[in-house]
Amino acid sequence: MTAKPARAKLSTTVAPENYQYLTAMVSSGQASSVAEAVDRVVTRVRRIENRRRLEQATAAYFESLSPEALAEENEMATNLAAAVKGMEFDREP
Repeated sequence: MTAKPARAKLSTTVAPENYQYLTAMVSSGQASSVAEAVDRVVTRVRRIENRRRLEQATAAYFESLSPEALAEENEMATNLAAAVKGMEFDREP
């Protein structure tokens, strides 16, 4: 039997519509408890924020490149895209 990771205690109040959303997740089987529903929502938001930060950093990097360096990056991107076809990047370790 595998041990469950320790969980942090959280006691708070939320807006009624947010509580309704969380309990609807439980009712529909998307989560087994309100606590799991909160975890799922927070995980989703963290993933969105991580992606946004990555997009901003990537855009800033490419905007700073010289035309020669940009051409080299485009060539590498083409090769890399072919190599990673089918990989899942949205899953956090």
